[in-house]
Amino acid sequence: MRYEIYSKVIKYINKKLFNVFFSSNFNYFGKKVSIIFPDIIKGEKYISIYDNVVIQSKSWIMAYKQNNIEPILEIYQGVEIGRFAHIVSLQKVIIEKNVLIADKVYISDNIHQYEEITIPIKQQQIKFKSEVVIGENSWIGENVSIIGAKIGKHCIVGSNSVVTKDIMDYSIVVGIPAIYIKRYDISIKQWKKTNKYGEFI
Repeated sequence: MRYEIYSKVIKYINKKLFNVFFSSNFNYFGKKVSIIFPDIIKGEKYISIYDNVVIQSKSWIMAYKQNNIEPILEIYQGVEIGRFAHIVSLQKVIIEKNVLIADKVYISDNIHQYEEITIPIKQQQIKFKSEVVIGENSWIGENVSIIGAKIGKHCIVGSNSVVTKDIMDYSIVVGIPAIYIKRYDISIKQWKKTNKYGEFI
């Protein structure tokens, strides 16, 4: 119990200090935002964080300007993000309202170029893949990677999945690469099993 109280006090102090000293650097910084002991934050002037967002410890959040293209990284109201999050926007990453994201999740709209085999990959430019939008009310499980893909609203992405293609609204996907296992059938108001393409069985 003592450690729990100590931890809450330390997190509260950290949140207040962060908001006082760094919130003005962001494109937008809402009310009651909690960013707890971040590891790396870069490109704050391109990042918008709205009301009641919670980002747990050791996050790496970056909006990276390349080739004079101004990136957009927006995290909307009520989003909760777990520990060790890694979120990178080269052009556009949007996390809509009330999304729940577990620990150790990677979200990115880009990959490293690798085509030139005479140059180390780490020295090649970052390549935009596709914009990322995570739809409102969705739940992203632990250790998930989302790379250049849109996820619909009220979706579940199972732990350890890798999402590289767009996911329809009201879907459950799992695996590497992520495939459909269930979708919500609006006509009968029930969740139903699907094949891997999202077609009802």
